[in-house]
Amino acid sequence: MLWPAFWAGVATMLATGLGALPVLFVRRVPERLLGVGYSIAGGMMVAVSFLDLIGPGLKKGDTPALSIGLLVGALFFWGADRFLEVRDLAFAGLSGAGARKALLILATMFVHSFPEGVAVGVGYASGETGLGWFIALAIAIHNIPEGMAISLPMSASGVGFWRCFGFSVLSSLPQPIAVIPAVLTVERSRQLLPYGLGFAAGAMVYLVLAELLPETYERTGKHGTAWGFTLGFVAMLLAQNLL
Repeated sequence: MLWPAFWAGVATMLATGLGALPVLFVRRVPERLLGVGYSIAGGMMVAVSFLDLIGPGLKKGDTPALSIGLLVGALFFWGADRFLEVRDLAFAGLSGAGARKALLILATMFVHSFPEGVAVGVGYASGETGLGWFIALAIAIHNIPEGMAISLPMSASGVGFWRCFGFSVLSSLPQPIAVIPAVLTVERSRQLLPYGLGFAAGAMVYLVLAELLPETYERTGKHGTAWGFTLGFVAMLLAQNLL
């Protein structure tokens, strides 16, 4: 059961890289569309937070654990932001504020991948026929637009396709890693999962509110921000319910 779960985690990780494919067809992004791109990515991330993290956490019935995770996740992002903003950064060919934003997006999506890997492992270890495979398939499908949410802002800042692809895959590296302890300690993993779901959601929502939406508002104003966010949210909603 361990190896099928691990390879399922590898597949979900690689699926995230497919979200970088649109970068092949968009070479240069106008300044105004760059702001809308940030907002679309923000809408996608908030949709993921509520549909895949907070929603399942509430269904598990452990609201206090979910709430603690949310607060700690927001605190994590705030601390990471404060740590990076006073440093002269260079990352993926970017520098300054662009490098900081790319790092924060990547780190937040990286953290968010841990509870998804745990969910795959718990599904495979549950003994229910096909449950692990179904969970892995669902995560792989919604990892594609998540890869897009990572690649879009990076591409708009001048990062090429292969780097966008690589960083998208890297953001989901925790999924095959987290599968292993989840399978081996399935009961303990079930107990800790609400904390992990809340932590990832708190970090992701804080990222959107503190970084992506202010960037969009500065470049496109309130209507560009609102429409971009709405389109991103709807795109993720459709991706998870229609695919």
